[in-house]
Amino acid sequence: MFRFSFGFILLTATLLLAQSYQPNWQSIDSRPIPDWFKDSKFGIFIHWGLYSVPAWGPTQGVGVYEKYAEWYWYSLTHPSRESYEQFNIFHNRTYGDDFKYQDFVQGFTCEMFEPDEWARIFKEAGARYVVLTSKHHEGFCLWPSEQAWNWNAVDVGPNRDLAGDLITAAHDAGLKMGYYYSLYEWKNPLYHADVDAYVEQHMLPQMRDLVNRYKPDILWTDGEWDHPSEVWRSAEFLAWLYNESPVKDHVVVNDRWGKETRGKHGGIWTTEYDLVHSDNASSMELEHYWEECRGIGTSFGYNRNEYLDNYSTSKELVHILINKVARGGNLLLNVGPTADGRIPVIMQQRLKDMGDWLHINGEAIYHTRKWDDAPKVTPETTVYFTTKGNDLYVICTEFPTEPVRVNNVIEPSGVTLLGLPQDVSFSMNGTSITIKPPVITVANTPCEHAWVFKLAGALD
Repeated sequence: MFRFSFGFILLTATLLLAQSYQPNWQSIDSRPIPDWFKDSKFGIFIHWGLYSVPAWGPTQGVGVYEKYAEWYWYSLTHPSRESYEQFNIFHNRTYGDDFKYQDFVQGFTCEMFEPDEWARIFKEAGARYVVLTSKHHEGFCLWPSEQAWNWNAVDVGPNRDLAGDLITAAHDAGLKMGYYYSLYEWKNPLYHADVDAYVEQHMLPQMRDLVNRYKPDILWTDGEWDHPSEVWRSAEFLAWLYNESPVKDHVVVNDRWGKETRGKHGGIWTTEYDLVHSDNASSMELEHYWEECRGIGTSFGYNRNEYLDNYSTSKELVHILINKVARGGNLLLNVGPTADGRIPVIMQQRLKDMGDWLHINGEAIYHTRKWDDAPKVTPETTVYFTTKGNDLYVICTEFPTEPVRVNNVIEPSGVTLLGLPQDVSFSMNGTSITIKPPVITVANTPCEHAWVFKLAGALD
């Protein structure tokens, strides 16, 4: 007979207690960010809902947040919005003033949605994870939520479990996937009548359903700003997520859990179009692990009103990815599908270009970490750094025409330009290395947009 000693039982109890998270921020914040997320670096955000039917927002003359097409319903009904008049002029001219937002469900058909094709596009783009809007602030769900009867994609519209179909395809393609979920809803009567009842009867059951039904790798919340986290019962939910849920060991969450939590509590910190609240974050030093989210254009939801100039170029997107990774973060780049389920070709083209660059240079992105000795990033920075083990990667967003000098290194075992087979010449002077760039022509350039020198074994 196997005998348990008192010491063994005490040790087991101690270990179990150590793995348990309590429903308070001090305990919740002590949970480490899973390494798979830190290693992945690049993800795809997807905003898709009834707002994809009108697919319209202003593209100039208003602030960043006023351009979001996914805020169509809110902007249409709130005179305090800077864009209120523009939305109403467009809506009344196009649909008539008696056409209600709910009527857009008839146009959310999704008949061209091919989840395996979406997963292929994202994987070939070099993305390692996907985040789909399961429910935006409009409250319309892309899965058969019992709490949103007749206001979800299975009961009405496409009559299809969009969230379930995509996560199956993403996982089959080897991608991690999770869901964006809005805590609040603009027009939910229960939310406005009794927020506590809304949280208990609607919000918490929906989030638990998403987790139990699909076992997502990420839960990315938003719409938290109306109330502090105590009202949303966020720490209580996260304690369940980390202790009892089927994804407790690997799930990643963000910091949008209450009006006081961004950049303070939760999982990863989140910036949006380089903004943290009202601060410009394009060159901020963020010590906590973080993620930048943004669209390829000026909106998250598809916006038919955007012109070519509203879209970031492939070069700009590659440079954005480099900037975020070198500063210790990830990039969550958004695509806005059409109401019939297509990813716009211009977005596919941008993603393909990013994938082509990562095919050559991904070694300097995936599984890397920020270099603590790197010079501070400024808007003028053209040379960035990442590390992996003892290797240092020097990422140049302009191909250097003069020697590149790097300080605080030891002599590497070799220097190469990723994508070229031959070694690169260098010289040492104490703890400084001077790299002599090779001659690059149109015929032998390994890639476009940015170039990476690998200094093998250059770090202690």
